[in-house]
Amino acid sequence: MQKLVDELKQLVPMKDTTDIGDIVLIAAKEPQLLVYAHVGEIERDTSRRDEWWHVHLTMLTIPPQKSTWTLRTEQMTGKEIFTMGGEERFVKAVALEGRVNPDKTTTAKSRTKVSKLKRVK
Repeated sequence: MQKLVDELKQLVPMKDTTDIGDIVLIAAKEPQLLVYAHVGEIERDTSRRDEWWHVHLTMLTIPPQKSTWTLRTEQMTGKEIFTMGGEERFVKAVALEGRVNPDKTTTAKSRTKVSKLKRVK
């Protein structure tokens, strides 16, 4: 599984954090799975003493499938390969092109986009 994760990290640009609205890449050994999912919501699991989160995912499959995984921060940010039902899993957010990084300041001029589409009547 570690070899697959290392290859994925070279092929797909990934983020160090996972936030609501992110697209995550999920890899599993058994059943063999490589799928994208949308993070709809992240809620703290208050029933646990340690820091665990309910991560609401919509698997981008046909048809889309909703599920909720309870993960630690290290698991939902790709810092650790973990097991579910005895099988290895990996989750990490994908860095989509064109997405604005909130940590970096941009000028108004750089945020303005010029449309290349023309209206045809």
